[in-house]
Amino acid sequence: MANQQGQNILFQISARNLSCMTMFLPTFATFFCVIYSLLYDFKESTATHCRVTNYLPSISAAIGGFTPQRYVWRICIALHSAPRMLVASSYYRFHSDVHAGPWNSLYQLLVKICIALHVIENLALVLLTFISSTENHAVHENSFIVFMVCSQVYMLLTCFLVKWGRTQGGRKFTEQERRSFKYKVLLFVFNVSAFLTAVYLFFRHNWYCEPGVYSRFALCEYLVVISNIGFHTTFILDLPYAQFVLYRIPQKEFFSIPV
Repeated sequence: MANQQGQNILFQISARNLSCMTMFLPTFATFFCVIYSLLYDFKESTATHCRVTNYLPSISAAIGGFTPQRYVWRICIALHSAPRMLVASSYYRFHSDVHAGPWNSLYQLLVKICIALHVIENLALVLLTFISSTENHAVHENSFIVFMVCSQVYMLLTCFLVKWGRTQGGRKFTEQERRSFKYKVLLFVFNVSAFLTAVYLFFRHNWYCEPGVYSRFALCEYLVVISNIGFHTTFILDLPYAQFVLYRIPQKEFFSIPV
């Protein structure tokens, strides 16, 4: 029976490998676009509206202003977006399998909101990737706002649900769960801090046009991106043994996600 089931497996990948691959793509794209812009499009990518000294391109300039950076970024984001949906569905099972006692209805509602935020964040990232600020500034800007709001609320809500669900009824964190929760909280706080600092530096640059301020703004943007990726990578700690499997069933094929 086990052998027959094995023969019916068309494709199988561990959640760990899928998560690593999914998070590698935007990480590689970010570093490639920034480094390539610095090496080959330095003057254009670091230009500012008030022409003050600047050493780093903003994320928007690095990923959407030049080629081949724009193509690399779009390909990597497109490739990583579909597996992110599998991660979202896995997290739904991960959270919703918990029964939160008399508050279970509220808990399950928050789970649905959390997963919806995860999906919307992913879709907003795809939208702002394929519609650059030069092509349609309003759509790009609004997509970025949706992405940031969903991203940070999702991180906060995930930390809350993990704490609530994994300590429900007097249960204590396992060592793995404690480590995952710790990383999530640290990355969330770091992400919000970097984002707020970036907002401050952006307005300071626009108000005073001081040399080097835009470079610090761009650096904070990079930190926001990397900490966001890092937060999503904690999926490896939450479901270390999960497998994504494509089975063959007579006349049908479907995905199953054993947890």
